[in-house]
Amino acid sequence: MSPRVGEDYAEFAAARAGHLYRSACLLTAGDTYLAEDLVQEALGRIYVRWGRVSRAENPAGYAQTVLTRTFLAHRRRFSSRERARDSFPELADTGADPTLRLTLLDALARLPAKDRAVVVLRYWEDRSVHETADALNMSSAAVRTRCVRALARLRELLGEDLAEYARS
Repeated sequence: MSPRVGEDYAEFAAARAGHLYRSACLLTAGDTYLAEDLVQEALGRIYVRWGRVSRAENPAGYAQTVLTRTFLAHRRRFSSRERARDSFPELADTGADPTLRLTLLDALARLPAKDRAVVVLRYWEDRSVHETADALNMSSAAVRTRCVRALARLRELLGEDLAEYARS
């Protein structure tokens, strides 16, 4: 890889790493250590294909897709080695309500991995149904079905708290 191409990649990685990390934290339901690992793995995969990725129409979207697929692959590989936690690691204070954040992360953690990925891509990343379907290698109908199920499950998990948080 030429020095200029390496510089282009480094610039891209520096610009996207924060956003990828925040998405990874949501995908992992607050597991910041796993989120860091997923971002590193995704950026490594992008680096290997940087010549092709840099010419793509939307390298940032490609990076998000790689991150999501890396997360799903990790869930398949390590689903039998899940670790239960009684608390979340400390998160940086962003001025947001920590109770709301923990409640939402807990609710996200209770969703199946693919449903969580659909919710993050559709509502956090603000992707269309078609873009989400492409990123997850599923049909648009499957994305819509998963969205309906996941949102219903989140409403069920959040119960009365949902209306309280919506007012905040």
